[in-house]
Amino acid sequence: MSKNKIHDLIMIILGNFVVACSVSFFILPNNILTGGVAGVAVALHPVFPIDTVLMIDGLTIGLFILGALLLGKQFAMKSVISTIVYPVFVTGLSQVATMFPKDTFVMPAYVATIYAGVLVGIGLGLVFRVNSSTGGMDILALILHKYLKTPEGTSVMIVDGLTVLLGVVTHGLTPALIGIMSVFVCGVAIDKTVMLGMQSAKNVMIISTEWKQIRRILLETVDRGVTILDGSGGYTQAPKPVLMCVIKQKQYPLLESSVLEIDPKAFIIVNDVHQVHGAGFTSKHVVETDEAAY
Repeated sequence: MSKNKIHDLIMIILGNFVVACSVSFFILPNNILTGGVAGVAVALHPVFPIDTVLMIDGLTIGLFILGALLLGKQFAMKSVISTIVYPVFVTGLSQVATMFPKDTFVMPAYVATIYAGVLVGIGLGLVFRVNSSTGGMDILALILHKYLKTPEGTSVMIVDGLTVLLGVVTHGLTPALIGIMSVFVCGVAIDKTVMLGMQSAKNVMIISTEWKQIRRILLETVDRGVTILDGSGGYTQAPKPVLMCVIKQKQYPLLESSVLEIDPKAFIIVNDVHQVHGAGFTSKHVVETDEAAY
């Protein structure tokens, strides 16, 4: 087995374990109407008085089959691991929870919902990093991500939000509102975990009549590569070169002050970039030509 496959396997198992800890120690003991199969099990329990752990196991298997059909063979091969280990973890950890004094994991709902959201988000984020799934309701989120192009964190919040709304019918408004807190925290934690270790940066585009001098400053003072794009004025149709430069966030103040010192009327467009691959960001290789496309 290759190192990449071993890494993916570890991430999947670890992510499922973290999610299972959240379910066993926070969600089920406090009946938190969060997202995921655990949230569905809690929401449906008053209607179908089946053991919540058994309901989680059944939903996990059913959603795995749906994911295999819509997300492809490769996805199914990775998800089958989660489909096996997640129910095992939930069942085992739930048994562990019963070994503690009765009210050990019972706490104020707002505390449980926040910690549940953080742990579930971290766990799902670890699994999403290797393009897999915990085999639960996040499969529906990945289907939304694939077919509707919504961000993964947003997709999870949509699916989990609908799950919480289901809880309004069976548990009332207040528990559902508390559950929404967990959904929001979970979505944020997923995005943070998925992006963990990836360099944030800013993509800067500069339009100026002094572009040659600015280009030299960017290369020599700011020490970043520059790409020159062909542009023209929409009204005058006169040629206007556009300088594009991707920089680390901490370099922006130097770039801005350097550009405005040369041309106070320079037009500067700044966009946040959450992932950058290439020389100067993913390696120590230095590109000394101004044709570097980064």
